[in-house]
Amino acid sequence: MQGLNIDDKYILKNEAQLREQFGETTESIWAKAASFISEPMKEFIALSPFCCISSYDNTGRTDISPRGDAPGFVTVADSGELLIPDRPGNRRYDTIRNIMETRHVSLLFMIPDIAITLRVNGHAQVTFDPDILARFSVQGRLPQMALVITVQEAYGHCAKAILRGKVWQDDYKVDTQDAPTLASLMSSHLDLQKKEVEAIDKNVIKDIKDSMY
Repeated sequence: MQGLNIDDKYILKNEAQLREQFGETTESIWAKAASFISEPMKEFIALSPFCCISSYDNTGRTDISPRGDAPGFVTVADSGELLIPDRPGNRRYDTIRNIMETRHVSLLFMIPDIAITLRVNGHAQVTFDPDILARFSVQGRLPQMALVITVQEAYGHCAKAILRGKVWQDDYKVDTQDAPTLASLMSSHLDLQKKEVEAIDKNVIKDIKDSMY
């Protein structure tokens, strides 16, 4: 597929050009970032049932993965690290593999009906320490692994993106029948027969039912 033909003069090349073209950042914006999880941040994390975690491997290949559970499923250790259970998934282990290679991660925490978000950057490790896993029992089941994140930078992020997208409102709500199924997203490029795609959808539903935890 041929890419867009964008005139080189309209491509940003460095930060100096960026600042000259679009302006400087105020000191207050830089000052809002903390090197630890403050008490209000702990309260935000305790109310959050959902976050996304981004990572990359040693070739620069990037990944972003959702994490969700009951509010407070991410905990803050007394020593300040974030602890995140790694529940059953598709066993690609993208985030796990990336962390083992580079350790760098970024997190975005969200709370339903609240437009602001919390962003965290740091270094992560993957553990299967029984004492840590025991903190995350749900329905009598433990996660196989947990992420331990040493915080380097944390800050609240303004609400504009969520307000523009009306994420917590019904303005852009669609009929679920109009949306592609997970099976179609996973397999349309494989030229499968309709019955094969339907079988994948059934397996996805079964997997959600049988192995949520």
